Amino acid sequence: MKRVIVEYAKLTTDILDMLIDKYPDGYDYGDIISFKNAKGETVKAIEVRTDDTIYLVKISDRLEQTMEDYAEDEDSFDEDADIDVDDIEDDED
Repeated sequence: MKRVIVEYAKLTTDILDMLIDKYPDGYDYGDIISFKNAKGETVKAIEVRTDDTIYLVKISDRLEQTMEDYAEDEDSFDEDADIDVDDIEDDED
């Protein structure tokens, strides 16, 4: 089984659907997985699975807001919306 770490900026509607299905009321402390990346930094993520892939979605304030917005109005979610990557990187510092 392959493992994929997904940043907020790389979320697809398929992954968002899986997140909403697994965590319809949001996630809590017990759902969070912590691990060290190749740089030795601690990363916190939540997990969703398909038959052949484990997705570890990095946690951020924007992830929570995106899940809420997507769950409320799935039809208006724009998968191709421009995302300011510089803002995302600043949030992780």
